[in-house]
Parts: sequence; structure tokens; C-alpha cells
Amino acid sequence: MEKAREWLDPSFDEQTRNEVTRMMEEDPVKLEDSFYKNLEFGTGGLRGVMGAGTNRMNRYTVGMVTQGLADFVKKNEAGPYKAAIAFDCRNQSPEFARITAEVLAANDFTVYLYNVLRPTPQLSFTVRAHKCNIGVMITASHNPKEYNGYKVYGNDGAQVVAPQDAMIIEEVQKIATPSMVKFSGGKGKIVMLGEEADTLYLDAILSLINLSPKAIEAFRDLKMVYTPLHGTGVQMVPKALGTLGFTNVFHVPQQDVTDGNFPTVISPNPEEPAALKLAIEKAEETGAQLLMATDPDADRVGIAVRNPSGKMELLNGNQTAALLTYYLLEKWKEAKRLKGNEYIVKTIVTSDLLKAIADHYGVACYNVLTGFKYIAEVIRNNEGKKVFICGGEESYGFNVGQYVRDKDAVVTCALAAEVACWAASKGKTLYDLMSEVYLRFGFFKERMVSVTLKGKDGMEQIKSIMNRFRENPPSRLLGSEVVLFHDYKKRETVDLVSDLRYEINLPESDVLQFVCADNTVVTIRPSGTEPKIKYYYGVRTEIPSEDQYEVKCRDLDEKLNALNDLFQK
Repeated sequence: MEKAREWLDPSFDEQTRNEVTRMMEEDPVKLEDSFYKNLEFGTGGLRGVMGAGTNRMNRYTVGMVTQGLADFVKKNEAGPYKAAIAFDCRNQSPEFARITAEVLAANDFTVYLYNVLRPTPQLSFTVRAHKCNIGVMITASHNPKEYNGYKVYGNDGAQVVAPQDAMIIEEVQKIATPSMVKFSGGKGKIVMLGEEADTLYLDAILSLINLSPKAIEAFRDLKMVYTPLHGTGVQMVPKALGTLGFTNVFHVPQQDVTDGNFPTVISPNPEEPAALKLAIEKAEETGAQLLMATDPDADRVGIAVRNPSGKMELLNGNQTAALLTYYLLEKWKEAKRLKGNEYIVKTIVTSDLLKAIADHYGVACYNVLTGFKYIAEVIRNNEGKKVFICGGEESYGFNVGQYVRDKDAVVTCALAAEVACWAASKGKTLYDLMSEVYLRFGFFKERMVSVTLKGKDGMEQIKSIMNRFRENPPSRLLGSEVVLFHDYKKRETVDLVSDLRYEINLPESDVLQFVCADNTVVTIRPSGTEPKIKYYYGVRTEIPSEDQYEVKCRDLDEKLNALNDLFQK
């Protein structure tokens, strides 16, 4: 209540004061959620519901965070200072981007600000291209329409990680009131970016692919559907596909409309089948072989392919990452580009199929915490020493090469279309290619189940669930002995067979993982960006022959169902 009363001060605009007053009089639950804490950096930066309050995204919290960010940079780096800013399609994104630019300019930064919405990966590229100290992307990714967010990027074009994230928070916490924010003045300036910056970005990322030009030329008219789900992909993905020469890309016209209310979907999340409903209808109407849907800030992509029965079937993030990794490593091998110092990166909740593929080609595979910023950290640490080929995570994020230090749906869409042509040149579909990967490297199947628990009570429930499994880990799962227990918060692995303990050489994170003797893997973690707890189930078997695929698929599905029943009791 003390925090809320501070927001009735005349220094806050009338709309904000009226909303706080209304909550005090009519909605105590919302008031508590709006003020019971300050927004914090998670795996995706600052993210929250838009509205009045310290736990909300608004012009004051954005201004205060930006002032703290400016103070952090000026305390730790020498000038002159430069920043890059981009924003997505969400309500208030242009306003938040403008406020961020003005505060940084008032703090003597030269700010490179995109004139209209642009994808998150392009922001990452721009930070590096203009040698900026920092970058800011205004986006809440795939969250519901009520949300917005603020992603902070370091001078390498990657989202900040420890200890910088904590140091930024420390500076932000010193900004006690909006009166401490420099909203105007200073010696900085704002430079607007447009099409020239687009060309620079596209030329760079497309130089990393186009590994099968003859296949692309032969199948350039392959039918495919693309939808940006009302987001920033509408700007760049069609340009990327057109540059590679694809001529038969169908759109979902009502989803090409930029709209932060996302009127045609319940949630603009390409992980959710419902979000792809209109695109699937378009694919069935046109006979397309490939469907691609990007989230609002175009860093993640959902893909569907046509199965043997003729229906469009959604791939999950693990399958997409495996297909693209297989293609890249196979083409690098064909071109004799594998010299022994190449590597890929995946996250701890991403399928071990990627490691199996990398092992086959003699390519190193790094395993990191959830969040693409940790993949980018590996790239930074290996810069000039080893060659990064690609990295992926189960939550539909993938990237190729060094230019962008975040997941990139633009290059991923272009690459997926390329792989479809490569498969067609062999008389196969992408579905056939996925079956081939399973046959060669093992049948890995995964499922992620998230449980939403909102508000203060939900946060306490999530903590209780994590404590229960941490203090009483299961000894067996579906009859198979749990042989390894990874506690990433304690940074400790317990070998339950020998009772030996090993240090986990990764940053502390509230994640639990159970590995069984039959290669079943279950991981539990709270989301870093949403009020959810997530369960990741992974199972594995071998396929002795192609005609056994459907049978083995059903077996693994039954096992995944049983695992979920076990953990959702």
C-alpha cells in the first residue's frame, strides 16, 4: 500500500493515478499483484503485464530500468556510448522504444532506433554491426496480449547473463522514483534506421546458408505457407525467402496485419497448435508441403510438414532443431568443411538427439541452461578458437552462425525452406527426412507440459512443488531406476547407483532433472518469463527398420502419457 500511494504523486500522469485509485477502491487483488514486487530480470529480461504499478510494464518502469541501464554502462565502460533499439508489434511497444531511446540520449548515448517494428534477431545483429555498448528490444515474445517486455543485450549482441544482469538490477534498484530518470536533455542523439540496415542484416545471415543452390533452383516453386501471427516477421521473412529465390509462398492475409491484440489467435505462440489453425487451413487449401509461423518478435518459428496420410503435422522444437542440425552437418561434411574444431550448442531441456547427431559427425556439443543467452555465452567464449555451426532449444528457437547472438526465426525459415528443397531433390518430404534421422541416430521423443499458476499464490505453489521434488526425488519412473539426479540450483549431480556427487559446471538455476537407466529423462523448472512450472519428458528407443516407425511412435507416446500422469498427480 505504501508503494501504491507513492504512485498517486502528481509526478505520475493522470491516467496512472486514476488507475491506482480505482484498484485501491475496487480491486485489491489486482492492486496487490501490481505492487507486491518490482519487475525482475529472468531468462528473457524484463517482462510483465502492461498497466500501473511497480510489477507492471509502463512508461515509468521502462524509464527507471533504462536509467539504471545507462548508469551501469557509464560506470563500467568508457565512452563514447552507443545503443541500438528495436520493437515488436505489441501495444505500447513504439512508445516504450521511444522512451528508452530518449532516456539513453539524455544520458549521452548515440541511439540507433528502428523506424518501424523489426525482429529481435535483427536487433542483436545491429548491436554488433554498430559496435554498440548495449541493445534493447521491446517485446514480450509469445506472451499473451496483456504483456510487454524489455530485453537487454550486451556489446556482443547477446542477452546479458551473470554477473552483468545482477549488476544492472543493482543499478536499477537505485532509481527509487521516476524523478531520478533523465527523460530529456543530454548530449546524445537518436539515429533512425531503415531499409539499409535490413539489407545489411539479410546479406549476413543468408550468407550462412544456401548450401544446396541446385536443389533450391530445381524446387523454387515448392508450395509453402508463412504467417507472422500479426508480428514482426512480416517485415523480414518474406524478404529472406524471396532473396533465396522461392516463388510460391502463400500468406494468411488477416495475420499479415500488424496488431498487438492478436485478433485471430488466443495466444501468438507457435508452440500451440491453435495459433497455427488458419495457416494449416491455408496449407490444406493450397496443397503446401511446408508451413512456417513466427512469434511476434520473430525469434522463434513453428513448423508443420505433410505426413504420409496427406495431412499437415506439427513438428516440435526438438524435431525442427534436429532436422536443421542434421542438414547443416551433412552439408558441411559434403563440402569438407569439418576440420575438427566445430561445435553446436543445445540446452539441458533440448533433445539429446542433437548430441547423437553431432557425435556422428565428430562435432562437439555443448549443453547449457535454458535460455538462448547461454548458447550465446558459449559462442562468445569460443570466439576466435572454435567454429559455431548452429544452436537450438526445444522452445522453437534456432540459429545459424556467428552474426546473430540470439535465436533467429528469419534465418530458420529460410533454412527450413532450403532443407525442404534438399529433401525433394532426393525424392523425399521433410516428414521422410525426420524418419530418416530417427532411423540413423535413434528415436528420441519429447513432450513439454506447462502448468500456469498465476499471482502471488501461484508463485508460492511453484516453490512448494520444486521443494517437494528436491527434497524427495523419485527413485524409479515407470519401473526404471533413476540413476542420476541433477540439481542445478545446488549445482550438484548425485549418482544414485554409486552415491557419488559431482559438481555441475553451469550457473545456479532452479532446475531439477532425473535420468533413468532406460534413458528416460524428466526435467522440472519454473518458467523465467511466465507464471508457469514446466515439465519436460524425454524417452528413447531404437527403430530396427522403417516399417517399425509407427509402432515405436505409439509406444513412446504411451510412455510420455504415463510420465505426465505420474507427475501431475
